[in-house]
Amino acid sequence: MPNARIDDRNLMRLGLFMPNCSYAYSISTYKPDPEDWTFESNLRIAQAAEDAGFDFLFPVAKWQGYGGKTNYLGTSLETFTWASALLARTTTINVFSTVHVPVFHPVATAKMGATLDHIGQGRWGLNIVSGWSEHEFGMMGIKVIPHEERYRRTAAYIDILKGLWTQNGGSFNYECPWYKITGGDVSPPTIQKPHPVIANAGVSEDAKALVSRQCDWAFISPPSIAEAPAVVADIKERAQKLGRDVKCACYPFVLWRDTESEAQEEQQRILENIDRAAVDNWAHGLKIQSGSFDEFTAEMYAFGGGALPLVGCKNQVAESLKELYDGGMDGFLMVMLDYYKDTIRFKNEILPLLRKMGVRK
Repeated sequence: MPNARIDDRNLMRLGLFMPNCSYAYSISTYKPDPEDWTFESNLRIAQAAEDAGFDFLFPVAKWQGYGGKTNYLGTSLETFTWASALLARTTTINVFSTVHVPVFHPVATAKMGATLDHIGQGRWGLNIVSGWSEHEFGMMGIKVIPHEERYRRTAAYIDILKGLWTQNGGSFNYECPWYKITGGDVSPPTIQKPHPVIANAGVSEDAKALVSRQCDWAFISPPSIAEAPAVVADIKERAQKLGRDVKCACYPFVLWRDTESEAQEEQQRILENIDRAAVDNWAHGLKIQSGSFDEFTAEMYAFGGGALPLVGCKNQVAESLKELYDGGMDGFLMVMLDYYKDTIRFKNEILPLLRKMGVRK
C-alpha cells in the first residue's frame, strides 16, 4: 500500500511547499530570510515540520531564474538529491521530488525513485511536471512540444514508471512515439506497493484528465476559496467515473499575525516590493506555455507565486483551512513568509485550533 501518512488517514494533511529555491515564493524583494534556499536551512525547516507532525515536503524543480532584482527562483537545489538528503535526516515525514518529463528518462527516474524510497523506507513521492518553460529547456536544447502532446507523453511516462515499479525480472516492454523500453527492470523494487505516490500539479483540462486517470494526488491552485470546491469536485468526479480515488491538495500562502490588520500590513509590504520584471517574465511563461494560471492577476503571481492567500489572525487562517477541507480539499502545500519561524509558530498557534475543529489529531 502507499504510505498511510498521506493516503489512508481521513484527516487534513499538512505539508510545506519548501524553499529549495531563492526568493520562494513571493516575487518580491521583501524577504525576511533571503538565504533560506540553502540545504542547511531546508534541513532545519524539514525537521521543524516533522516535529510539528506535518505529513509531507514538496519542492519546486527549476533550472533558471526569471531575472529582475531577485532573479526569482534562480538559485535552486535539485530535487532528487535534495530529497535523498532530507529522507536520510528525517524519520516520519514524506518527501517528494519533482521531475520535468523532458529532462530525465523514465528508466532513470524509476531507478532514482526506487533508491529514494529505500532511503526513506517508504516515504518518497514523485510530482510529475510535463514541462512548459521554453526559457529553461532552451538552455538544454530541449524543444517544448504542444500542450496536448506534452500530456500524452506524460501519460506514457507514468505508464513506464508504474510498469518498471511493478514488473521485475526484465519483463517490462513499452513502445510509444517518445520512448522504447526493452526488457525494462528496476531492482530493488520500491518499498511502497504497488508504487510510490504520484502527483501532478495543474488544472488545465489536459492536467485534470491525466490526474484522474493515472495519479494519486492533484496539486492545484484555485484562484479563491469560493472557487476551490468546484475544481476539487471536477477532478474527483472524473476519477470516480474511472473507479479511482484521487486526493487534492492546494497551495495556500498562510500569513498570520495577532490581528487581521497586522497580517494585511505584512502582505502589503510584500506587494509594495514586487519585482516587476521577474513577475512579468514568470507570468508571461505561465500564460503562454502552461495553461494552469490563466485567471491570475499580477498581484496573485507576486504574492506567493500564485498561492491562495490565507491572511489574517490565527483563527481566521485556521477557519479558512477548515473551509477548504470541508469543501473537499484533502491537504495543503503551505507557503510561509519566514519558513522556519512560521513552521514553529504554526505548530504552537494554529495546529491546536485545527485539533479543536476535529480535522487533525
